[in-house]
Amino acid sequence: MNDDSRFINLESKIAHQEFQLEELSQVLYNQQQQIDLLQKQLSHIHKRLQDVTPSPDIGPANEKPPHY
Repeated sequence: MNDDSRFINLESKIAHQEFQLEELSQVLYNQQQQIDLLQKQLSHIHKRLQDVTPSPDIGPANEKPPHY
């Protein structure tokens, strides 16, 4: 194998690795965007559940039955 073909082979491998690195970087960015969105949605759902859930001292568990 002569020097020219070795350099071409190395340049080809480097170009392929750079392409893969960019692709993985984009995937990572997209995943982080999705994680951020899911965290916002979970926070919103959690807040809504807290608004809907009655406090422990209010509700049927602490009320006397009608026959008393």
